[in-house]
This record gives sequence, structure tokens and C-alpha cells, in this order.
Amino acid sequence: MPYRWIALAIALTLTDMTQAHDVTKTSAPAVQAAGDDDNLWLDDIDGAKPMAWVKAENAKTVAAYAQSPAFKTLDARLLEMLDSEARIPAVTKIGDHYYNLWRDKAHPKGIWRRTTLAEYRKDAPAWETIIDVDALSAAEKENWVWHGVQCLRPANRRCLVSLSRGGADADVIREFDLTTRSFVKDGFTLPEAKTQVAWIDDDHLFVATDFGPGSMTESSYPRIVKEWTRGTPLASAKVVYEGKPTDMSISAYRDLTPGFERDFVQRALEFYNSETFVRGKDGKLTRIDKPNDAEVDVEREWMLLELRSDWTVGGHTYPSGSLLAAKFDDYMAGKRDLVALFTPDEHTSLAGHSWTRHHLFLNLMHDVSSQIRVLTPTDTGPWTSEPLGGAPELSAMEAYGIDADDTDEYFLTVSGFIQPTTLYYGVLGQGEREALKHTPSFFDASKFVVSQHFATSKDGTKVPYFEIAPKALKADGSNPTLVYGYGGFEISLQPAYAASAGRAWLEKGGVYVIANIRGGGEYGPRWHQAAMKANRPRAYEDFAAVSQDLIDRKITTPRHMGMMGGSNGGLLAGNMLTTYPQLYGAVVSQVALLDMKRYPHMSAGASWMAEYGNPDKPEEWKYIQTFSPYHNLHKGTRYPPVLFTTSTRDDRVGPVHARKMAARMQAMGLDASFYENIEGGHGAAADNKQSAFMSALAYTYLWEHLK
Repeated sequence: MPYRWIALAIALTLTDMTQAHDVTKTSAPAVQAAGDDDNLWLDDIDGAKPMAWVKAENAKTVAAYAQSPAFKTLDARLLEMLDSEARIPAVTKIGDHYYNLWRDKAHPKGIWRRTTLAEYRKDAPAWETIIDVDALSAAEKENWVWHGVQCLRPANRRCLVSLSRGGADADVIREFDLTTRSFVKDGFTLPEAKTQVAWIDDDHLFVATDFGPGSMTESSYPRIVKEWTRGTPLASAKVVYEGKPTDMSISAYRDLTPGFERDFVQRALEFYNSETFVRGKDGKLTRIDKPNDAEVDVEREWMLLELRSDWTVGGHTYPSGSLLAAKFDDYMAGKRDLVALFTPDEHTSLAGHSWTRHHLFLNLMHDVSSQIRVLTPTDTGPWTSEPLGGAPELSAMEAYGIDADDTDEYFLTVSGFIQPTTLYYGVLGQGEREALKHTPSFFDASKFVVSQHFATSKDGTKVPYFEIAPKALKADGSNPTLVYGYGGFEISLQPAYAASAGRAWLEKGGVYVIANIRGGGEYGPRWHQAAMKANRPRAYEDFAAVSQDLIDRKITTPRHMGMMGGSNGGLLAGNMLTTYPQLYGAVVSQVALLDMKRYPHMSAGASWMAEYGNPDKPEEWKYIQTFSPYHNLHKGTRYPPVLFTTSTRDDRVGPVHARKMAARMQAMGLDASFYENIEGGHGAAADNKQSAFMSALAYTYLWEHLK
């Protein structure tokens, strides 16, 4: 679903206290007045003066941290890992082939390629290149970054390719013919915009894009969706639905499942709050009767509803976090015969679900470790349920159907922090699954041990965290320790192979910690909702509790402990810097929100007000200002050194937050370093080389200050 995609996309994907002292109790924050901002000149993202400042700051940071032999060795080792031919090529089945976007040293921008299942089973499959993004970029003199493709089922001849200039969220859409392996002359083409597009049939698309002034929401996403006919001007496309400027986004799509073709329109009001409509052949929209915060999934004859609040319907009350099923046509006709497929408890939540032709996978988390169940629908009553094997302790498993239209084939991934990922292939009901691919070991895991601990937060909540440490660890407080967190938008930090952290941190003798703080989805919607808006500081109290627990257990001391986070986690980093400076020896804040007074007016910030609140309302600014790092710097307070990293092409959060925060700290005489990648989008890197550099910079900065 489009709003679900946006929610997941906000998270920065990295390759890999019993009672904390509250500094605000002893030092009143010097909150900046709303109109008193001497760094507004940095808002001009591509302006000559701001870019001169950016380049000067980049040069200083590179000179200080990216010139040593140790940095260059780490940078090269991380790039070697990212470019490794032994990585698992993640594939998507389209028709009879399995497709993959592959980047390596020879193809830094990537090649979109395909193979067969028989070839994919081999150690060295034979791949057929379909689109060479590097060659395309060179031929068109554009810095194209691949952003995906969607093909028209079931023929899968025509596809819509999304290409971004430099990695921004805004894409150019171009029609591609898989049979001729070429872009379609005079085919469907859309100029650069934050576009949401979907096939209806060979000659029609649903298009939500920038149609001109007033057609985008205040969140910078499309406000209008239209039906566009091949061979006609986009301006003549017929309006399907028009939302309000205050909505987050509007989109439409066709379920192309043979025999179950249906059109849906979605009005995303805010994150995890949407209305979904079924569009009839006459164009009439019928709203699906559900709570706005429930996510709906329609597959063949079934409709699933994932709840984010308690819901009483049909004489039953279903708790938040439940997954319910109903026959779609019956439900739309007014029947409310719901079956509860999953009900959460204090330790177990739903991480996701995926269909095969006849079955449904439930990917569950029990205290953040994985469990999987296979459900089989029945016409009446409870669905049958069986476990899909067991996961190794403190690891993550995910099962997902390969082609729900036709088969019960599935892929299964199994991974742990020190356990390289294994990809399995299986067919439900047809014997044991087979191990197809293995991620190579990028560091010697035999030297390390993974453990899970629980810290007690300020309000008594038990907060889990994972610790990856040397087996020979001495609890003497001297260990360089890096704590990573996110804590927002119901995004969970589950175990995953820590390849980059292994090479960049663990091999040097450091301890690596993942904090599963509130705001995330580790325990379902309740865990997320516990740190929204006025309760946002609970996430920071949780992170402080984890940090203090590491100190109390004598794993480390503030002198040797650092923290890092990106995007919403970058806001976390900013708040740990300003509210708990006594806990850390260094901080890295990546592609972060930091100015919470002006964030709704910067890039896509207006879309996050359901998470943080609206600072333009005085009653909400009253609590938001307590977690706005830009406004909570104290003259005379000692802060740990901090590195801010961002990207000029980040059109989601934007680089202005990091620019202004670094500039303000520097003006106060504080140790604040800054690096802005000129391209890369919200991930701050457009290719493997840039990714390796950005990771090496962050790890080197922390190690230099914490060793």
C-alpha cells in the first residue's frame, strides 16, 4: 500500500538506565524563539552560499577523519564487502524469470538482470542483462539511480521503470518493453516528481503525480489521482479522486490477480491512518468500512485487517495488534463474520504476513526474535495453523510467497547478528526446503557472542536490547561501545547480519548494541503509540536506560560509549546529545530531523505530524520543543563531539536540519563536524562506493573518540 511504503521508506536502512540523570532538571534549556533563527540562509539547498559552506565543512571533516591509512583501509574493506560477488542476489519473480538489481565494482549504478530458477540454484548463475543503468546514465548524461519497476501481469511484457536523479524520492517514470528490451517510443512517460503510478491494463494507468500548482499535498505527495489513457496528453487524464491539501497522499491501484481484478483508491490522511475505497466499473467509490488506522489487504476472495487500536464489531472486541480475516465480497455486502488469525500478547507481536496461492505466512516476533506460522484458510471457522520450523536463538526469520497467483513456492531468510544470512526455497506441502544461497562470512564470528538484556526505563517499562560483544569481554568499563536505535513509525530493529559493524567495529574489539526502544514496532502498535507526540520523550528515556544499564553492568563508561541513529533515529541522536550529554563520548546523527519547530515546512515533513505533533499549534509546540534538539542547546553545557551527515538530494527529510544544527553548535564553540554527500537521497548514498565511504566515516569518527 502506498502509505505503508512511505512509512517503511522513512527508516534509514543500515547494512547492517535504571534511572538516567535528566540534564533539564539542573540546567534550564535556552529555547530559541520561533522567529529567532540566524541560520535560515542554509535553507536555500542549492544556493551558492550554502553550498560553499557545505563544501568547506566537507573538506574539514574529510581532512580530520577520512585521510588516515586506517580510514582508507576500512573504506576499502567495506566497499569490498558491498561489491562482493558472493552476496545473495535478492530476486523477484516476474513471469517465468527471477529478476535482480545488482551493483558491484563494474556496475556501480547497477544492472537489472534476470535468470531462471534452475540457474539461480547454481553457485554461479547465468544472468541476462535487461537494463544497464550505468550505460543508460552515460548515454543520457544523467545520474540515474534505480528505484524499481512494476510490470503488467499476467503477460509481463510492459513495465514501468522508476529512475531517480541522484537518489531523490522524486522519480522519472518510463515504459519499458521486456520482449524488445528497450524503452517504448511514445510510451507512458512521466517527468520527475514524487509519483505513484499503477497499471490498469495495456492502455491505461492510474497516475498520482504533480499535475501543476495545487496538485500536491502539504506533505509534498500527490493530492489527485487520475486515469490516463495511452496516446493522450496527461492533461486530459480523467480525475478518479481528489484529496485535500492536508491529506498525506492519494493513490490508486488495480489488483491484477486473474479472476479477482478490482480497483482500489487510497486516501492516506497521515501515517497509519487511511481510507480505502473500492472503485466500481462505473467509477463510483465505496469506502471499506474499517477503522482508519487498520491496514487492509485483499487477496483473491479474502480480506485481512491489521488493527492498530481495539475494535468492537459484530459483537466482539478485538485488541490492537490483531489480524482479522473475512470473505471480501461478504464483508462488502454487510456481513461481519470475522476470524481472528492472530491476537498479540505481552511478548508476541505480528511482524508481517505474506500469501502463497493457498496459504498465509504469519511472521511473528516474540521478544524481538522470530517465529513463523503457516495458516490455511477455511470457509468457516478458525484457519488451520502450523509452525514453519524453528529459528536459531536471537535470530530473525522471514517467509514470503514467491508468486501468490499460481504457486505455494516461498523463500525463507534466516539471519542473526553474527550469523550470515541463508536463503531457502520451498514449496508448502512438498517436503523439506532447500538452502539456495548463503551470505559469506565477512568477519570471524567465532570470537563474538550475542545476548539479550532488558533495561528498566524511567517509568518502569522493561526495554529489550541486543548486545554483540567479544567472548573474552572484560566487564571493566573500558570497552568502546556503540549503541544504535531508531524508535519511531512502528519500525522494528530485528536481528540481521551485522556485516558492516562486524568489520568496522567488532573486529577492533568494540561492543555493538541494538536498542529496541518504544516508538518502534517490536511489541506491535502499543510499543509505537507509547512514544508518539507528547509521549515522544519515552523513546529517549528508553535509550538512556539501555545506555545506563551498559554502564551499570560495567560493559562501558560514558567516555567509551557512543550512539548512532539515522532519520527518525537521527532525531533520537540529537536528543541524546542535548538531553543526556553526560552518557556519551561521541554521537553520530545521520539524515536527521533536528529543527522540530519548522520541520512541517521542510521537504516532506508535514507528513509526520501524526508522529510528532504540529508545532504551529502553540499547545503542541509546548511539548514538541522539549524534544527539538535545535532549540535545546545550552550555553555552558558540555556536549560530546558530534558528527552530522546528510545528503543534498534528500528530498524527504532534507539537508537543512543537519546544516543548521552543525552551524549553531559551531557558533557556540562546540565540537560539531558535518558532512553532506552531494547526492544519494535519504539513504545519503547513490552507490556502493558512497555507502562504504559514509559508513567508514561514521565508524571512524566514533572509534577515534571512543577508543
